Amino acid sequence: MWAFLHKLSSPPYFYSFAGRVIPYLAWTCTVLLLIGLYQALIVAPVDYQQGHSYRIMFVHVPSAWMGMFIYAFMAVSAAIGIIWKIKLADIMAACAAPIGASFAFLALVTGSLWGKPMWGTWWAWDARLTSTLIMFFLYLGIIALNSAIEDKRNAARASGILAIVGAVNLPIIKFSVDWWNSLHQGSTISILKMKSNIDINMLIPLLIMVFAFQIFFALVLLMRARNEVLEREKNSKWVSVLFTATPHLPAEKSTT
Repeated sequence: MWAFLHKLSSPPYFYSFAGRVIPYLAWTCTVLLLIGLYQALIVAPVDYQQGHSYRIMFVHVPSAWMGMFIYAFMAVSAAIGIIWKIKLADIMAACAAPIGASFAFLALVTGSLWGKPMWGTWWAWDARLTSTLIMFFLYLGIIALNSAIEDKRNAARASGILAIVGAVNLPIIKFSVDWWNSLHQGSTISILKMKSNIDINMLIPLLIMVFAFQIFFALVLLMRARNEVLEREKNSKWVSVLFTATPHLPAEKSTT
């Protein structure tokens, strides 16, 4: 396993490996999204309290989970890049930030749309909502640092430190509904205890959407990372060989 990870950290091998994996991820993501949306919008029953409005949960909950998961992934990648100076880890952290910011923003927007009919307001300075908003701002700060600092290594170090320090916000998001009085409902699914408080016909599409969002993240991350690797390694010999080795169509023979 460690030998594979060490090999994967090589830019030429990663570029080739990601290129082979991306088509499979794209098809898997498409199929899961279609199945998940069908199950969520057609098969899942109407909630006896919230009616059809609860169906926004199938986008809101996976988005919120992915916002936290990607932030943790980014912080770990940044730590690996800082400690072991692995360039690919820096690239992964930088490429993950915009994707995580998108999921965090989607969670905030869908949460507001869901909160209006349930709470009677678009926004409340609830502990979980506020801490999720802080996570979104942390994403924006990391993206800004990566864009503002020209030297990629210095940019990775500065944004990585911010990502690592900001990771303290993740347990606050997770346990805020337990630590403080909150409008936000508590967790209905416990991964550690392997139990759920929601109907199985609602749980299945929710889990399918979570897997679809995870595959989508992996797909977009690899696509962005491949482009970033090419940009950073454009003066390397392997990139030159990669493009010069591309076969060309033979010129048409003149008929004159």
